[in-house]
Amino acid sequence: MIKDEITEWLDEILEEISEMEIPNEIAAFGFNLYDDGGHNWSMELIGTSEFDINNPDWLCREVTDFDTREDPFQWHQEGEWQEIQRVMSETIKEYLSTGEYANILKNKFGIGIGFVDGDVEILYKK
Repeated sequence: MIKDEITEWLDEILEEISEMEIPNEIAAFGFNLYDDGGHNWSMELIGTSEFDINNPDWLCREVTDFDTREDPFQWHQEGEWQEIQRVMSETIKEYLSTGEYANILKNKFGIGIGFVDGDVEILYKK
């Protein structure tokens, strides 16, 4: 099940993050979604220097990608981009409620998700 795979991917990344010092300039976290073509998708986790619910460009203020650009979460799923974003949003929201390392993500000002060059959906804000 994709939810279990995402949880495993996030746990691995966030466990590594918990063992290092998160740069002070990171204000928020973002999940960038990509359409890789042929119903193949990928997702990366980034840290950003801004969080502004009134300015959707805050997700473009990347400080780090925590090496997830080289090793993104990748999957194959039939559907349009809107459905993919909805499913990923629900999955990440569930992780924020029950995930082992969710506190690392929620320790900053906010968390968003969206396709690169698309709208950002706010998943969490302090």
